[in-house]
Amino acid sequence: MSLPPTVASERLTLPVWTPEEAADIRAGRGRQGWHRDYPRQDDRDAATIYRPGDPWAPRHIVRGTTALGSIGFFGPPEPATDGVPEAEVGYGLVEEARGWGFATEALTALLAETDAAGVRVRASVEPTNKASIRVLAKCGFTELRGASEDGELVMARPLPAAAGG
Repeated sequence: MSLPPTVASERLTLPVWTPEEAADIRAGRGRQGWHRDYPRQDDRDAATIYRPGDPWAPRHIVRGTTALGSIGFFGPPEPATDGVPEAEVGYGLVEEARGWGFATEALTALLAETDAAGVRVRASVEPTNKASIRVLAKCGFTELRGASEDGELVMARPLPAAAGG
């Protein structure tokens, strides 16, 4: 089970962070080609679990030549209670990039790859984050699993019938 180092959609590219980029993100340092508000605190938090060379690690969300946010997994897939490989995704954009469909497009592109790998995806979201809940709904996250220990809604996206087999 692997993912390509860069995933692309119509308007976006999603390259895995390099070790040097992860170090800058962890330190809160911007780079040429990154939006002035990137990295955000959530990106810095994601950098603490970055693993060099891991295709399941965080990725930039890039429009044109500008990184606007990040998307990635909290680790490689692990078998869920039903035996299906499952990974948890997280994503976020700088405020200026919200409302343009970039989060939905980035997640859709990444889900095409996880479907091909036979990996089910789940996400945890604050119940008050209506925009993110809409993104998850648009992307097929229909299974509500209750709340996490932090009070976040845990949602999962069933694998398409033809995926993984």
